Amino acid sequence: MHALLVEDDDRMAQALGTALARRGHTVRRVGRALDALRHVREAEFVLLDLGLPDLDGLELLRRLRTVCDAPLIVVTARCEERDIVQGLRAGADDYVVKPFRMAELMARIDTVRRRTDRHSGRHPDTGTAHPGGGRPVRTGDVEVDPAARTVTVAGSEVRLTRREFDVLAFLAARPDEVHSREEILDRIWGDAFLAASRSLDVHVAGIRSKTGRPEVVRTVRGFGYQLGPPPARHERDGES
Repeated sequence: MHALLVEDDDRMAQALGTALARRGHTVRRVGRALDALRHVREAEFVLLDLGLPDLDGLELLRRLRTVCDAPLIVVTARCEERDIVQGLRAGADDYVVKPFRMAELMARIDTVRRRTDRHSGRHPDTGTAHPGGGRPVRTGDVEVDPAARTVTVAGSEVRLTRREFDVLAFLAARPDEVHSREEILDRIWGDAFLAASRSLDVHVAGIRSKTGRPEVVRTVRGFGYQLGPPPARHERDGES
């Protein structure tokens, strides 16, 4: 796999480049945002530092996502919750804070790559389509089309990040079921232990905000999420 490493620190770039090469990856290292935009289309996955000299890393991430949907992991010293949330909302598939253990980062890269097929939206481990098959699913005026990987609200298309779409499509595949946080994290992120993080909550919030339909993903308190509006009042009250 060909990696684009966006890192302006020479020592960190050398360490990351060596670790990637040992795992059989080819690496192009750049230290500026302009060079990242120039070379991102050739990348099969991206490691992105946010502390760049010519452009804020979060702004670069947003620009990269307009031209490239390759798996992308932020690797940065920024550890504030606001930065993590903004990075995930901007389209990062994972967010790793420096200092980190190299083995953990390599494992995260493997997980992101396994769960991502940037060309067809098909599951790379099984060769089958992403959750939801090819049939569009509607809830209210929201339509999720897993085959086309599109979401429309009242007939107008809404742009979600790849991860936001994957969460929504997974819920749409079995709209009558409530899915636990662990199940969603395992199927979409490949790691049920991410339940302690805010990644899933951030992406659900993004879905609600971008669609303008907060009810499109229903929270089941203390358990997980379900597609669609909340149940009718008599169902909540336990009436038959």
